[in-house]
Amino acid sequence: MTRLDIMTSRVFNVIMTEQMGVAETKQRFAELIDRVLDGERFVVTRRGRPVAALVPASDAAATEPSPYLGLAAFAGVMADVPEFEQIMAEVVASRKNAGQRPAPEFDFGLE
Repeated sequence: MTRLDIMTSRVFNVIMTEQMGVAETKQRFAELIDRVLDGERFVVTRRGRPVAALVPASDAAATEPSPYLGLAAFAGVMADVPEFEQIMAEVVASRKNAGQRPAPEFDFGLE
């Protein structure tokens, strides 16, 4: 089954030419690669869910991963919030009083 599809992610917001299952993609792979070289884009599905996209390599190479991903980025942002250390101290104190499981030990350098 093929149909026009719009694929959106943090990296791409493009119209995909066709959507097709893994089996059909395998059967038509050489043809699809030629069509991708001409600029077309395809969504590959497994059991009806999108699992991969065939896009020109120039499109994929032009995108850079966001430097603002992950826990380190969150910690960096929170370092600029003056109340963060106090809030975290309150969270840790409330966890210590919860009694159901041990609270983690954190060294915030507040001493």
